[in-house]
Amino acid sequence: MSSVIGVFDSQEQAEKVLQELKGSGYSEEGMSLVAKEDENAAGNRQQGEETGEGMGYDENRTEMISEDQKLTSGTTTGGAIGGVAGLLAGAGTLAIPGVGPIIAAGPIAAGLSGAAAGGLTGALVDYGIPKEVSKDYKEQIRGGNMLAIYEGVRNEEEVTEIATIMQRNGAIDVENY
Repeated sequence: MSSVIGVFDSQEQAEKVLQELKGSGYSEEGMSLVAKEDENAAGNRQQGEETGEGMGYDENRTEMISEDQKLTSGTTTGGAIGGVAGLLAGAGTLAIPGVGPIIAAGPIAAGLSGAAAGGLTGALVDYGIPKEVSKDYKEQIRGGNMLAIYEGVRNEEEVTEIATIMQRNGAIDVENY
């Protein structure tokens, strides 16, 4: 089995990919998303925690924010998660050394919950991505891009279909590992 990874420069593109994959019959369990959290979102999330207001997707600011999460268990303990992160299970905010606050959703979120040791690069290496390529993806995230990952691809036909869906929806780069 392998993983197909697409790099996107907008949340809208990544959301469309995930929706199209689901619509094409691909399991949500194989979908992951990693994106840098906007620093304004982190501040708003903290302010919301202080005021008790729920968090969600702010369409005017085009960023993802979330309420209280426990990534180690992959379950939401707070209110609703909106936007693209809401499409996947286990979404939440996590501070990654060398990157800062990120949003992670799907199976990769559990791997990132122990990121203090290996960081984002280590979690991506665990996905079978070479270390040098993982470092590049880390820089992509740091620069504000998003990774959409589909893991558990069984054959070349699925690789081609998933890559085509990602490219059709604006992927900057698509790779298979």
